Amino acid sequence: MENRALMSLLRPTPGEKRTKSGNGFLKMLKLFPMLTSGCKMVALLGRPRRPLLTDNATTGTIFGYRKGRVSLTIQENPHCAPMFVIELPMLTSAFHKEMDSDIVRIALESESRTHRKKVMEEFVWAIYCNGRKAGYSIRRKQMSAEEMYVMQILRGVSMGAGVLPSPSEKQASFDGELTYMRARFERVVGSKDSEALHMINPDGAQGPELSIFFVRAH
Repeated sequence: MENRALMSLLRPTPGEKRTKSGNGFLKMLKLFPMLTSGCKMVALLGRPRRPLLTDNATTGTIFGYRKGRVSLTIQENPHCAPMFVIELPMLTSAFHKEMDSDIVRIALESESRTHRKKVMEEFVWAIYCNGRKAGYSIRRKQMSAEEMYVMQILRGVSMGAGVLPSPSEKQASFDGELTYMRARFERVVGSKDSEALHMINPDGAQGPELSIFFVRAH
């Protein structure tokens, strides 16, 4: 079955490198430009030495408070409204730990049987991370105020990772720092029922391998 084939794809094979120590999020801080709490202007970030954009590349942003849930947005480019927004059923701290493995595969599986929508237009998703089911999420029709804030502050950033100034000091003191990672992803359309996003590391640098799969199961 296609579903089982997907799950086998999501599980790292024995030969794939998994790191027991270190920190995947810290690796991303070294790999990408970093925006700290107002110390650098957003407009100065995200300018690679050579263009990374391709016709099938999109912008993906993963962000959230360290003690809260992590959100995922997908845009055609950093200046347009997201075409896909979802809060994943996993904590930001848990996502950072998954990044320690150097290979992170997130799968969103829809059980819808209609084919009138594109696969990324589905609303209800089962979420898997490295082969383990995390739960269910519903794609947002509209962004929350916090998600709009993050998209606005990162409007001039094509890639980066770090800590953003929180819109609420009270929430920051309760949920911890607001972290983010933004990167360019190669978009691969497998069929009308499957798409995949594969992170493009800047200038071919070595870093964590992150892929996001969208599948409509039958």
